[in-house]
Amino acid sequence: MVNIAIFSPSQNPYSETFIQAHKNKLSGNVFYFYGKGLGIALEGVGKLATSFRLNQLKFKRKLLGKPFSYISDRLILDALKKYNIDVILVEYGTRAYALKRVLKSAQLPVVVHFHGYDASVTEVVENSNNYKEVFQIATHIIAVSKKMEQMLLDLGCPKDKLVYNVYGPQVEFESVQPTFSKKQFIGIGRFTDKKAPYYTIMAFHKVVLRHPDAKLLLAGEGILMDVCINLVKYFKLENNVLFLGVISPDVYRTLLSESLGFVQHSIRSKRGDMEGTPLAVLEASVAGLPVISTFHAGIPDVIVHGKTGLLCEEHDVDMMAKHMLQLLDMPECAKEMGAYGKARILEHFSLGRHIEHLQSLMQGAVKD
Repeated sequence: MVNIAIFSPSQNPYSETFIQAHKNKLSGNVFYFYGKGLGIALEGVGKLATSFRLNQLKFKRKLLGKPFSYISDRLILDALKKYNIDVILVEYGTRAYALKRVLKSAQLPVVVHFHGYDASVTEVVENSNNYKEVFQIATHIIAVSKKMEQMLLDLGCPKDKLVYNVYGPQVEFESVQPTFSKKQFIGIGRFTDKKAPYYTIMAFHKVVLRHPDAKLLLAGEGILMDVCINLVKYFKLENNVLFLGVISPDVYRTLLSESLGFVQHSIRSKRGDMEGTPLAVLEASVAGLPVISTFHAGIPDVIVHGKTGLLCEEHDVDMMAKHMLQLLDMPECAKEMGAYGKARILEHFSLGRHIEHLQSLMQGAVKD
C-alpha cells in the first residue's frame, strides 16, 4: 500500500473542501502535513518540532553554519523517512516553491496541485523563474482549468508533466432533487475580489425592479462583506438579500433544492487573482440547478452556456441581470438546464473520476 504525504498551507479551511477530498478519499496511507516553518504539524500527531528535537537541530545548525530554514527542512525530511513516504502531493504551487529544498532533497516523486491564485496573481507569477525549480522537481503538475493549463505552459511548465484534472463535487450533492419552489437565487463562497459579490448584488437590484418578491441568498464571509452589506442598504434590498454567513454542506444542499439557480460573478482581480474551477459551481450543477456566472477561468469548461447555465462576460452586470430574469420568467428553462447540467457533471466531472485520475498519477509516479 502506497504511503502518501500531503502538504497544505493550513489545516482544513472551510473553503478548501477539494483538499479534504484528497486527504479523505485517496487510497493508501495518507499523512496530512499542514502549517509552515517550525509550526508544521502532522494531523493526528501534532507539531514536528518537539522541544528535544528542536534543541538538537538548533545546535547542529550553528555547528554547521546552516541557515535557519535548515531546522524546518530537517524536521520534514525526518518525518518523510520515519513514515516511509512513497510519494508527495503538494497543494498549491506556492507551497511547492516554499518546500523546494525539501522536495529536492527527499528524492521522492512529487505531484504539485495548482488551484487558482498560485497560477494567476501577478506578484506570484510575474517572474516565471519562481516556479522553474518546482517544474524541474515535480513528476506531475496538475491544472484544474484549461485556462490555468495554458498559463502554466506560458510560465515554462514542460508539457509532458502537465495534467488537466478538474475537481469533482462531493457525492452528497448528486442526491439533491431541486423543486424550483422559490423565486430564489443562491451564491456561496468567500467575499473576495475574484468572486465580486457586489456585481451579483448590482445585477439582482435590476431583477427586483421586475420581481419585487425575488430573493438572493449569499453564504460565506470575507473582506468584502461590509461593502456588500452597505450596497444592499443603498439599494434598499434588506428584505430581498440575505447574508447567511458560513453554512454547512447540509444547509447548502437544502437551499439548493428550493432555489431557482446558482449565481456567482467571478472576475480576474486587479492583482491578477483568478479562480481555478470553482467547486461551488460544480456542486450546484450536479445538484440540478442552472448556473449563472461568467466566462472566467474554468467555469466555461464545466458550464455550457445556454444548455447547463447562462454565462456573461466579466463585469457585465446588465447581462447577468437578464440571465436571472430569464430563469424567473421561464422556470421550465431552469429545470431543463439544471437536468442537463446534472447529467453532464456526473458523466464528465465526478469526484470519483477526479480522485481516480489523481490516484493513477501518484501510483504511476511511484512505479516509475
